[in-house]
Amino acid sequence: MPLTTSDAATAAVWCDRCGDAVTAGSHGACAAARVLEPPRFCAYCRRRMKVQVLPAGWAAVCVEHGETRG
Repeated sequence: MPLTTSDAATAAVWCDRCGDAVTAGSHGACAAARVLEPPRFCAYCRRRMKVQVLPAGWAAVCVEHGETRG
């Protein structure tokens, strides 16, 4: 079941690039890398996501929270 916007604002506790807690240190390098790369971890449950890079962007799928596109 995909998250709604209000759920996403309160539930994102994991870095979607490295998988560590958002509150655990600085994630400046992760933010810089995310400009060019798709997410690798679900920001809501920390599961590794299936990522597909497409010509027009990317699609990342969490088995629990559904698909995210960018």
